[in-house]
Amino acid sequence: MQFGRICMAALSILSAWAVPAAGPSGGIIVGKVSYTGIPAKAETINMAKQPECIKMYGKPPTTEKVVTGSGETLQNVVVYISAGATESSPPPSTPVVFDQQRCHYTTHVLAFRVGQEVTISNSDPFSHNIHPLAKTNREWNKLQLPGTPPFTYSYESEEFIPVKCNIHPWMQAYFVVLKTSHFAVTGEDGQFALPDLPPGTYTITAWHEMYGTQSQEITVAEGQRLTVDFTFKTNH
Repeated sequence: MQFGRICMAALSILSAWAVPAAGPSGGIIVGKVSYTGIPAKAETINMAKQPECIKMYGKPPTTEKVVTGSGETLQNVVVYISAGATESSPPPSTPVVFDQQRCHYTTHVLAFRVGQEVTISNSDPFSHNIHPLAKTNREWNKLQLPGTPPFTYSYESEEFIPVKCNIHPWMQAYFVVLKTSHFAVTGEDGQFALPDLPPGTYTITAWHEMYGTQSQEITVAEGQRLTVDFTFKTNH
């Protein structure tokens, strides 16, 4: 019995040594993006020249340049760390997905890392021509026939890239290519969260395709939960 107790005590000591001590926890920035004034109204998309698209809708869809939610919140705003973070992690190995359905880009603002692959697919029964209008990166356009496999692409430099379809001109979106891994795109509630930030001083930036950018300088302490809100003034 004495031998058994000694063995159990030894195992307990070894187990304690095997568990690493908890390291410092990163901070998190949370917040909301809202607007003041009267935002631009969504416009009905005219698909009269493309009857194959009209047949896919009960009523014509509307534009997505400004999408708002209850409580004067603003959707499709990219919030990211624009300065102060030294990025050491590699880009994710999992691609982001950009699909075309019902003559529409399923994601209006797609944010991803420099070097991360984008998988581009066509779920429609007819052709599209995807054309990202890059300036810093290489500009390209590609015809994508119905039923063909998805293709992938990645970008080498940070850039906000408008995307259009040369066949259906109302199809518009953005590729937002970022160096940092600390970013988020707001949904209907305007909320965002940037977790796992090491202690330090940063610039946090919010970008909207019509209302421009806003930036704030913030300092995050170890384990801190910091609230940062943005409010865009509309021109309407």
